[in-house]
Amino acid sequence: MSHAALDDPPSSVAWRYAVMNFGLTVPAQASSFLLLYYVDGQKLSPTLAATVMACFAVYNAIDNPVIGYLSDRSRSRQGRRIPFIRYGALPSLLGFVLMFNAPFSGATEPWALVAYFAATWWLWETAGTALGTGYLALLPEMFRTYAQRTGVAWRMNAVQVVGLLIGLALPPVLAARFGWGVTAAAFAVISGVAIYSGVGALRERPEAQQTQSLPLLPALRATFSNRSFLTVVLAQTMRFVTTGTLAAGMGFYVKYTLGAPEGTTTTLLLATAFVVAGASLWPWRALVASRFGARTTLMLAFAVTAVSVSLLAVVDSVAGVWPVTAAFGVGLGGMILMGDVIMADVIDEDEVRTGERREGMYFGLSGLITTLSGALISLAFGWVSRRYGYDPTLDVQPASVAEGFRVFMTAVPIAGAALALLLLAFYPLHGQRLADVRRTLAERRAA
Repeated sequence: MSHAALDDPPSSVAWRYAVMNFGLTVPAQASSFLLLYYVDGQKLSPTLAATVMACFAVYNAIDNPVIGYLSDRSRSRQGRRIPFIRYGALPSLLGFVLMFNAPFSGATEPWALVAYFAATWWLWETAGTALGTGYLALLPEMFRTYAQRTGVAWRMNAVQVVGLLIGLALPPVLAARFGWGVTAAAFAVISGVAIYSGVGALRERPEAQQTQSLPLLPALRATFSNRSFLTVVLAQTMRFVTTGTLAAGMGFYVKYTLGAPEGTTTTLLLATAFVVAGASLWPWRALVASRFGARTTLMLAFAVTAVSVSLLAVVDSVAGVWPVTAAFGVGLGGMILMGDVIMADVIDEDEVRTGERREGMYFGLSGLITTLSGALISLAFGWVSRRYGYDPTLDVQPASVAEGFRVFMTAVPIAGAALALLLLAFYPLHGQRLADVRRTLAERRAA
């Protein structure tokens, strides 16, 4: 394919690249049911299961930047990123299937089950990180202009919303009828088709392999000294704090604050947020992002999110939560649209500074740092539970619990959105500075 084609990929390439995101999303979301499968289904001790998962949370924080760094330094006839995708997808999906086909019982062979769980998770996690890192690292390389990046971003995230709904809603239903093993195998086949259907559309630029990659420590120093990166990745962490609080707290809010059954209601409320987010992606891109740029678009999205969740402080019925959740979905759409786009700008600026394309390191470290959001949400939940007297062993909770979960669902996401707005106010890569970066890169590529 010519350089001209690479500079201006057609819409079909953008769609094929985007559909691959479906294949990454479905297994990732379905893995949310691993505790249910191993503890409730395979009778593994909750303590042992939680220990395995905690260990792999630490492992995940380490392997993200390491695999990203290795991706940046890879050299092959197929490129730097494509081999990670081509050869990472199959073992990742195999590991996913094996995780849900455990041959041991926790009641009679607990340590064998723990070893099996850990081994299959290691395969899924390691190969999946290679696959995901290679995939994301290609976005700023294949789609070089802001218009191209926002164009593929709304497609990617629209597809991702479908994957989220399938990966979160269907597994319990299908597993009840066909079993977890068959369900996982079916999801793996569908995901594999989505991933490999796009591999043929992937392209890398030969010149990216001709630069000398920085050694690990200088690469880390160059990344962590990049103010643009630090402000963006911390703002992104606040995005996950905001959205994670909604997901983690909605069931408690519905049950204890509103006094309604939390099962189906909670699922439908969260689904509403995701569906509205998906529907708002194109309007965000066409009406806001194309006019105001990545930084301002993100700031507007965080502002919409903060205003919407603040209404939960006064809502007193499930009927009142529906429009609030829909408004939150609008803000979520803007946040997920611009996340990878603004990171691509940061990577472009790094190329101007270092002369290298280091997408793997940036996306890898971003994954490491944003995992902190889970710890922040857990700390906030623990504080609210203690402060307002929530005790899961009680048949009837004290009246203060209703107010506690109202605070959790409003104060935490508002604080996260406010901190993100403050960080983005100091984000340096906008206006003339961003224009200078784009002009410099254009001159280098034309030379």
